[in-house]
Amino acid sequence: MGNIPLRICHLGKFYPPAAGGIETHVRTLAQAQATLGAHVHVVCVNHLDRNGRDVTWERLAATETVEEWDGSVRVTRVGCRASIARFNVCPGLPRVLAGLMRSGTDLLHLHVPNPTMLLALAALRPRIPLVVTYHSDVVKQKLLGMILRLFEHVVFRRATVLISNSPTYPGGSTILQCYRGKLTVLPMGLSLDPYLRPTPAAWKYAQQLQEKHGKPLWLAVGRLVYYKGLHNAIRALALVPGKLMIVGNGPLESELKRLAEEVGVAERIIWRGRVSEEELIGSYHAATAFWFPSNERSEGYGLVQVEAMASGCPVINTAIPHSGVPWVSKHGETGLTVPVNDPAALAAASRRLLHEPGLRERLAATAREQAVARFDHRLMAERSLEIYRQILCKDRSQWDHPN
Repeated sequence: MGNIPLRICHLGKFYPPAAGGIETHVRTLAQAQATLGAHVHVVCVNHLDRNGRDVTWERLAATETVEEWDGSVRVTRVGCRASIARFNVCPGLPRVLAGLMRSGTDLLHLHVPNPTMLLALAALRPRIPLVVTYHSDVVKQKLLGMILRLFEHVVFRRATVLISNSPTYPGGSTILQCYRGKLTVLPMGLSLDPYLRPTPAAWKYAQQLQEKHGKPLWLAVGRLVYYKGLHNAIRALALVPGKLMIVGNGPLESELKRLAEEVGVAERIIWRGRVSEEELIGSYHAATAFWFPSNERSEGYGLVQVEAMASGCPVINTAIPHSGVPWVSKHGETGLTVPVNDPAALAAASRRLLHEPGLRERLAATAREQAVARFDHRLMAERSLEIYRQILCKDRSQWDHPN
């Protein structure tokens, strides 16, 4: 490929300011690739209506197609007419994808689970190389998973490479086991500097949290959805001192608040919803530990664990079988790992952090070191571009020397 910049298009579900690990990953990867000289375009579903309101969870809310730039990354947010079982109905998507084929895009990078983009690719079958990052299986939505399986095979058979975020996830995925010959591993990374070296505003917010809420302060960050296991965090809070701050929103908010009342901990939970980046970073630095009680393989990685690690906040996560969660933050090194769906074990690990001399400090120091060594966004981007170049060189070689 010489020195000609690669022209890459990522096909994501949503894109920030939409919250979520996949969304954060796509933006971080796209930005880092652009910094290395690639021409990067992201196509996703528009999650905001005309008034700028987040309608991700509304079935019949309509959005419009919007073209914009996020720094040097071009972003096309495709308009949506309805959302049915997490499938976004986007009449303009085929036209957008067809335009990519005419624009000279070198390679498509699909991020799944992503029913909308998956079905579109299965129908259009674009004639350029395709890479797929497989973030997680569809676990709870059984009917949706069965329907998607057919389209996944159509698309994955065409893909040159399938990427897993961790070496542990493929072992439990029947889909990935079908494509072992195409698999490679590319750990997700972050731009770590804001977490390693917080701004004065982030430090000030951390101090305000500690002054207002005291210690211990436990922190959970993520969408309020079933596989985050936040009901276990609420039950664990009844067994430990201090307060729990929950950052994020989602469809289970009312249900979780009712549970907090039933358990008797409602007065010790701080519901923060969406927060700014500086408030999020300040929250990590104020917290005694980061609770990550996810309980299904829908949680394939847990990128927020890396945010906590870079902030020097020990992680207490769960041993989800064949998930990348306990691989990202390792037991006894950067945090503690407890059994799935075990509030008592989560509470016991938290009390251990409070009472075992030097444990929290040791885990915090190693967490920061491991974040830098394993999860830096520049390392991720360099590895991804090398994967692309190998694919494109092989593709060109096959074109020059057909069998």
